Amino acid sequence: MKPVRLSPEAVEELADSAAWYKSRQPGLAEKFLDEFERTLVLIATRPALFPRLLDMPPDLNIRRTLLPRFPYAVVFIELGGEVRVLAVAHAKRQPGYWLDRVQE
Repeated sequence: MKPVRLSPEAVEELADSAAWYKSRQPGLAEKFLDEFERTLVLIATRPALFPRLLDMPPDLNIRRTLLPRFPYAVVFIELGGEVRVLAVAHAKRQPGYWLDRVQE
């Protein structure tokens, strides 16, 4: 199992999304965060289970998974001994906005 670390931007996106869900319905933010946590466990234990982004350079091992019940993608990169979450991105808005977070 590799440790999973969130970039500061991903932490902010997660918090903003949870706050939005909290404002919509009681308990919905907790469901969102629980689903995110379950997804992080899968990423930590089996990162290769998720598809690589094909439009990235082949030397960058950037992958993405979708949250099953919410329209969010978790974009992450494998970096040797850890996995770094680059973005918690709404799946229908601004595709690829996080690309500037990837430093080659």
